[in-house]
Amino acid sequence: MSRHTLTPPRAAAAGPRAAHRPPRSPGTLLLAVLLLGSAAALALTVRTDVANPPFQGADERWLEWMGGPHEGLPAAVAAVLNWFGGPLGVVVPLALLAFLLVRRRWASAGFLLGVYLVGSMLVVQGLKHLVDRPRPANPMVRVDHGSFPSGHAAGAALLVVLVGVLLVPAARRRAWWAGGAVFTLAMMWSRTWLHAHWLSDTVAGAAAGAGAALLAWWAFSPALAREHDGRGRSAPAETR
Repeated sequence: MSRHTLTPPRAAAAGPRAAHRPPRSPGTLLLAVLLLGSAAALALTVRTDVANPPFQGADERWLEWMGGPHEGLPAAVAAVLNWFGGPLGVVVPLALLAFLLVRRRWASAGFLLGVYLVGSMLVVQGLKHLVDRPRPANPMVRVDHGSFPSGHAAGAALLVVLVGVLLVPAARRRAWWAGGAVFTLAMMWSRTWLHAHWLSDTVAGAAAGAGAALLAWWAFSPALAREHDGRGRSAPAETR
């Protein structure tokens, strides 16, 4: 009597790829919704009174702690992070996009573009124009309009998720997430230390950036899995 491996009807109808395709993680979607919801709740709270939201006192106390002296190693670190979140913050994703296109990783390139369209343009810029919160007095670097949310903090969190998904093997992501959290916190500190943002601006920025990137990851996960499977099957043929 022969033994047969039973395949679920849906998987068999969709083909062998679907049988081995990992499902979308509900945890990723839940975390994305929680982070984006937190950023939206902060935005609505600030918008009710941009000059004096309920946590303005805490923001001002934190800014006093960031009073200085603004020199030495902290000044150098803050300057590097300010530069990284500006010009270099654009160069890095563009270089990564070029790398993905050269490698013909179309799904990964689409994911990268989706992250930046949703995260940087739609979420962060949308919240800036919606809230239009005044910045702290006398920022130490050049800034644009709207203090809420912090674009630097959003970009840091967004980049951490983006690189983690596209370049870091799954087995090493836990260490990457830990290092990425430290990097994002350092960016948040630098924006308040430079008096460019209130503390709540950086919290909302990090939540918005990470949430938008996680939402895009959840949406693109089937396409990214198919791309990964296809590259894995084509590797032996290339070594013949």
